[in-house]
Amino acid sequence: MSGTAPDPGFDNPADDEIRALLAGLRRVAVVGISDREDRASHGIAKFLIGLGVDVVGVNPLLNEVLGRPVYATLAAVPGRLDLVDVFRRSDAVPAIVEEAIACGAKALWLQEDVVHPAAAARARAAGLRVVMDRCLYKEWLRLMNA
Repeated sequence: MSGTAPDPGFDNPADDEIRALLAGLRRVAVVGISDREDRASHGIAKFLIGLGVDVVGVNPLLNEVLGRPVYATLAAVPGRLDLVDVFRRSDAVPAIVEEAIACGAKALWLQEDVVHPAAAARARAAGLRVVMDRCLYKEWLRLMNA
């Protein structure tokens, strides 16, 4: 995934807020999930499932990953989501943000190298907490295992 450098005016939440976000995860949509074990999206989904998080995937080419349902779009995912974790190219983020807002997600996480300041600002303005250009797993290890 290739993105542009984060906007110097974009500030990720403080560590305490990220820690609270991670501690409160109950249901997460992994957008761009892969059934390939060597892909980061697969590893993050497996990690979250191991923590007891209800994980649903979003990928129009798959039906199931790790025994969990995969939906064609974020809009097709039933129920509320605590977090939308994005493993897609940066140019796909604006449409994902609109779907995350429409489905009532609480937060948006853009993985490392996924950067779209305007879409992140749109999500924040709609009330979502936003983390951009960070790895959820690395942040978990840094903040939750300290």
